[in-house]
Amino acid sequence: MTTPAAYFRLAHAGWILAREGVIAALPGDQLIGAPRMAWQFARKLARRRARGHDAADRMSNAVDRLGPSYVKLGQFLATRPDVVGADVANQLARLQDRMATFPTALSRAEIEESLGRPVDEMFLSLDEPIAAASIAQVHAGTIERQGRVEKVAVKVIRPGVRRRFANDLEGFFLAAHMQERFIPSARRLKPVEVAKTLAQTTRIEMDLRLEAAALSELGENTATDPGFRVPWVDWERTGRDVITMEWIDGIKMSNVEAMRAAGHDFKRIAANLIQSFLRHTLRDGFFHADMHPGNLFVEPDGTIVAVDLGIAGRLGKKERRFLAEILYGFIKRDYVRVAEVHFEAGYVPRTHDVRAFAQAIRAIGEPIHGQPAETISMARLLTLLFEVTELFDMETRSELLLLQKTMVVVEGVARTLDPAFNMWKTAEPVVGDWIRANLGPRGFVEDARDAAGALAALARQAPDIAARTERLSREIDAMAENGLRFDDETAARIGKAEARHTRSGRIALWVIATTLVWIAVQVT
Repeated sequence: MTTPAAYFRLAHAGWILAREGVIAALPGDQLIGAPRMAWQFARKLARRRARGHDAADRMSNAVDRLGPSYVKLGQFLATRPDVVGADVANQLARLQDRMATFPTALSRAEIEESLGRPVDEMFLSLDEPIAAASIAQVHAGTIERQGRVEKVAVKVIRPGVRRRFANDLEGFFLAAHMQERFIPSARRLKPVEVAKTLAQTTRIEMDLRLEAAALSELGENTATDPGFRVPWVDWERTGRDVITMEWIDGIKMSNVEAMRAAGHDFKRIAANLIQSFLRHTLRDGFFHADMHPGNLFVEPDGTIVAVDLGIAGRLGKKERRFLAEILYGFIKRDYVRVAEVHFEAGYVPRTHDVRAFAQAIRAIGEPIHGQPAETISMARLLTLLFEVTELFDMETRSELLLLQKTMVVVEGVARTLDPAFNMWKTAEPVVGDWIRANLGPRGFVEDARDAAGALAALARQAPDIAARTERLSREIDAMAENGLRFDDETAARIGKAEARHTRSGRIALWVIATTLVWIAVQVT
């Protein structure tokens, strides 16, 4: 049940978004009915000074006023161009997750509550915060580890952030339900599902033990990889609200001038970055999904160190084959095979024609042939592919969209370091090796082994499945003979739910009416 406070919070957020010109900057010309009227009204509410800013500045000003929940919402929607559109997603990607720091005394209290020990007992030193974001802030510190004094980065959850997010998420769900109800064209995008994904993502990101586990997993996967690593985690000083990890002394990849002054080989680092990302994606099915330059350090020997693994992506074997066969099909100009892969994976409904879909794929692939390889963007190709698949009713695949968005960022970083970067030549050793290993004879053997394991597991469950099938058959026969019946408790619960729905509807109408009056007063 949505509380009246959620309506007021959502109205307050709408007011700020309108005043800062964010809503006015959205493309509303194609809206009809009430949504178009609301958009036109919001354009008149925008401050004059806001109208002179570009869309990204307007969004930045708005989220600064709205707080950390809306920073995270913006960053999350930046990974969903299918929901907000490519232009808005690019603008949201420019949002900076920088917030004011909170006192070190609060950090110490959070650490002690999370780990159950005094800070001075665990750390030799804990310095003042050096950076703060929407969810946590980072301190430098020192510990004794394996008989040596080690410098560490200590990341601590922002006090009260979970309660703030819980309150704001209620408003996000309300907005999603209203969107599904009043904008039929948006239902295909499943806004309520998007809100659920955001809620799950933030819950995971606010448990720093899970970030530590992700760092540990990626560290194991890349232990023997050349030129790439992640910080080690000190599990003794890590809990739900604090993570302690290795301090990285390298140069941030966002500081290009410092990298140049240090004499780093930009071409080698760009190639290493792309090959590492593809290796994690195809070989491991687990990748860092927030690889912007601020999260990437370069050590003196050129090794790339990735930090801040609050957002990670996973791809199953089917999705990895999907990606590899698509890239290989485009390279070979085998558009029919690219189309068949979509149908075999179940991404495009069988009601569509494979040849018609292959024709649409050709419209993407042909323009890239004949161009210099260094001008062809793999990330752009995937973006165009997902746009075309919408025409053929391909349902949103969040894991593929996260992959595509991350690839856009990673490829952009590589081209910043090396403007003549050849994505295809650099990717070929990794993609080619994976295809030969997984789509050739060795892949067939692995598939046969997986199938045998699945059949063995099914055989072990056969007696239980047979018993459940027999029980279900008896229940269906009884239902056919006696009809569907509710027990007294179920009937009483249904009645109470209907009564609650009626009351909440009346409350919502009063809240909306009160909000409109408040907005009218503010405007006048």
